[in-house]
Amino acid sequence: MPIPFDNTRISATIRESIETKERLAAGCADDIRRCGELLGAAAKNRKLIMFCGNGGSAADSQHLAAELVVRLRSSINRAAIPALALTVDPSIMTAGGNDIGFENVFARGVEAYGNEGDVLVAISTSGNSPNVMNAAAEATKRGIVTIGLLGGTGGKLAGQCTASVVVPSPVTARIQESHILIGHIWCEMIEETMFPELF
Repeated sequence: MPIPFDNTRISATIRESIETKERLAAGCADDIRRCGELLGAAAKNRKLIMFCGNGGSAADSQHLAAELVVRLRSSINRAAIPALALTVDPSIMTAGGNDIGFENVFARGVEAYGNEGDVLVAISTSGNSPNVMNAAAEATKRGIVTIGLLGGTGGKLAGQCTASVVVPSPVTARIQESHILIGHIWCEMIEETMFPELF
């Protein structure tokens, strides 16, 4: 029988999330910075930043693309930053899934929209999502920088990407919570790289 969600269990879940972020701060700051610098350099050159992922990672893709195209901080009035979530068009996703296989839908998006010098942020809590891996492979073939936003051991994507951040947790929910934090840090870095006069 599961333990009921009383205050003790709720507090324990919050502490688990905090502990994951403490491990992230202690062990992953260099990786977060390196990835943020790659993103900032691409944005400064008006290159496209693409995102892909499944489920919650698809939602994160859309969230982070929106922060860049519109803005992260409402107090900052800035120009749009080119960004695109490859997860948002149900016609493309279902046509691709039907005609070329779901494992190839994101790679097809990279082929359609990506150019040399652009960036693909490949989001996967396991690091082993076939459609995300195939997108990263297509990006590499086209001279596109690949950044992995991963979890657990990093999976196969950790060795496939130009740079990556692996959240030190085996728990999907804790990984996802850290992914959006990392994404927000990257958005701040990109904004400050692009528009230093506003800070």
